[in-house]
Amino acid sequence: MNRIAEHKNDTKNRYHWIGKRVPRIDGPEKVTGKLQYMTDRHYPDMVWGKVLRSKYPHAQITNIDTTQAEALPGVICILTYEDIPGFNGFGIVTPDQPVLCEDVVRCTADAVALVAAETNEIAEEALRLIQVDYHPLGVVDDAEYAMTEQAPPLHPDGNIHGHFKIQNGDINHAFEEADYIFENTYYSPRQMHAFIETEGGWGKLEEDGTLTIQCPAQYAYRDRLQISRALGINPESIHVISSPNGGGFGGKDEITVQIYLALLALHSGGRPVKIHLNREESVQASLKRHPFKVHVKTGVNKDGRIIANQVRAVADTGAYASLGPAVTSLAVEHACGPYTIPNVDIEGFCVYTNNGIAGAFRGFGVNQVCVGIETHIDMTAEKIGMDPIEIRKKNAYRQGDISSVGHVVKSSVGTHQTLYKAQHCDLWVNRETYKKQTTEPWKKRGVAVATSFHGVGMGIDTPDYGAASIELLPDGHMKVAVGCEEIGTGNGTVYAQVCAELLHCDISHISVVQGDTAETLDGGTISASRSTYTGTRAIATVAPQMIQRLIEAAGHILDVPTKNMEIENGSIINKNNQSILLSFRQIYDYLVKNQISTTVQGHFYLPKEKNEIQGSGGAPHHIYGYLTHVVMVEVDTLTGETDVLRVVSIPDCGKVMNLQGLEGQAEGGAVMGIGYTLFEDVIIEDGHNKTNNLSDYIIPTILETPEIETIPVEDPEPSNPFGAKGIGEVVMIPIIPAIMSAIYDATGAKVRHLPATPERIYEAMKPIQMSSG
Repeated sequence: MNRIAEHKNDTKNRYHWIGKRVPRIDGPEKVTGKLQYMTDRHYPDMVWGKVLRSKYPHAQITNIDTTQAEALPGVICILTYEDIPGFNGFGIVTPDQPVLCEDVVRCTADAVALVAAETNEIAEEALRLIQVDYHPLGVVDDAEYAMTEQAPPLHPDGNIHGHFKIQNGDINHAFEEADYIFENTYYSPRQMHAFIETEGGWGKLEEDGTLTIQCPAQYAYRDRLQISRALGINPESIHVISSPNGGGFGGKDEITVQIYLALLALHSGGRPVKIHLNREESVQASLKRHPFKVHVKTGVNKDGRIIANQVRAVADTGAYASLGPAVTSLAVEHACGPYTIPNVDIEGFCVYTNNGIAGAFRGFGVNQVCVGIETHIDMTAEKIGMDPIEIRKKNAYRQGDISSVGHVVKSSVGTHQTLYKAQHCDLWVNRETYKKQTTEPWKKRGVAVATSFHGVGMGIDTPDYGAASIELLPDGHMKVAVGCEEIGTGNGTVYAQVCAELLHCDISHISVVQGDTAETLDGGTISASRSTYTGTRAIATVAPQMIQRLIEAAGHILDVPTKNMEIENGSIINKNNQSILLSFRQIYDYLVKNQISTTVQGHFYLPKEKNEIQGSGGAPHHIYGYLTHVVMVEVDTLTGETDVLRVVSIPDCGKVMNLQGLEGQAEGGAVMGIGYTLFEDVIIEDGHNKTNNLSDYIIPTILETPEIETIPVEDPEPSNPFGAKGIGEVVMIPIIPAIMSAIYDATGAKVRHLPATPERIYEAMKPIQMSSG
């Protein structure tokens, strides 16, 4: 603790902007409505685009007839697979999803045809007039069944798209030696991203022949690549703008409507084309969180030491791959938690079904598997009479230890600090008192703790890099451009803080550009909890170049040595007497006059481990973020209804860059975790959506939002110049097993199937009530 306190004191004196509660630079425009979402915009002479989706979850297409639709007055064009000039497929890793289906549909999200028309109403009528003849095929709606020989293959290579396995030690011998063995199966739901802005955007063919696509997304450069493949044109002739963005959470990491916009724009006579999915179509077509079936067997000794953990995880990736293998691989990497377990056998399967499409979602597979190890640790603690936090401290690894997957953890590890903070927080210290303060006699309260971790960056087998540029503007201000989009996280504010810090100017003198292939360098995706680490390090890489250019220019202008010059408050000053020598505006004029670029740029590669763990699919990561949650719930024993009353979120994100932003992430992640654990599930039966809108999908509102306290831990990451890591995903992970254990603490009910609905909790309480009655 002394080391952390010293670090805090050091950074308090060292930084002017970093670590402070800087208000979001995009806040005023967003709360006043001045900053519109792309889908709110309208253009003169615009065209409306629509997508015809499949009628069946699995069927052969025998004929597509667009004659009647094309004859409808006001229809500009109807497009099918025959109108795709390039590659008819997309997908981040495996491009197995057709842009427009030709001979088979594999889920009701599949697109069969596109329409462009003068009005939205005409476009909808044209969809109804397109005649598609189908021959229905057998529906595969269960992942376990899909893995059997009896299931029809949904793709040429079969239904098992990914298989990952990590083994260390001797698992069978360890179970023989274990004093206690806990074995359970856990089921997780299909969660909806429920972002505010549904998928949509604009496409336009410009007069110079370039194609402009404005579509909220999470990686403009990768979207441009996928558009170019489908169109068969040079990506340099495509301009993609992906910010501002009305929310993502991973749901806009994959292609949504970008290729549809591009195709329609090519056939609309230069008129801008707009597509905007309504909520019903978004629910049908969008990615969801992978439902998992996870079987966990854990062996422990009487002293609380975990000696064996065996996990079998089956992920339903739906009809197409998207990022399913990566999600499953990450689940395997994180299935044993931030602990040292000498004997492990972890296996994960990514399986095709006809259940829509699953893909990236905040937590990326860790949410589904953390429940097993955390629940079994609590069961162990109860069995041997050990404090739940102490048993975690006993097993949690430290920096330099060997993880359960078998690698030496070289980066910063804050797990023990987060557990220390949890052990001494008010909710945990006084939990027995709080548990007695129920609102009704028939209600019971429980308090529990859980901890977890999440990798930062893309892992070993995927290129991972960051880039940024800084431009001196005519008024002497600076424009920093970073590829990572702003999807609601506030990373742009952090970028402004870092740039202002390094260039020694006021933050109001910094403008930030994100998610625009014409304005920014390719800096990778806004996913994998990487944008804070990547953006801040990229800016720190390029800022010294701008300083050098400014000081060198000042030296030439004044014809004096530069050794006594430094930058302060947007000016070049004399180190000796602090007098102002030149303003940034004067230097801009000099650079332009002498044809010297006013822009500097730089890039770096994220650190990676040297050796991949065999069979893991990309593990281990080099950097991880850590977090511990303490949770109090109140359960109505008459109905099973559960309220989360208090949450303490204790993140280790390295150096806190913006405390207000960190609190926002911690609070948002906690609420999303509450929804995942208690309420949310997209119901799909026989391949058809039974959940069609937010009216039949329950997400937490302000009424379900508890008191949330954020207590940050700062364990600086050495590879980042400021010590920053990433925290965007782990903020919603350990709250899931913490709520489940708190329900058990309150009622004795063990819920293994999420969401823990009132019905499931009530059924789990029945045997306990009967035995006690």
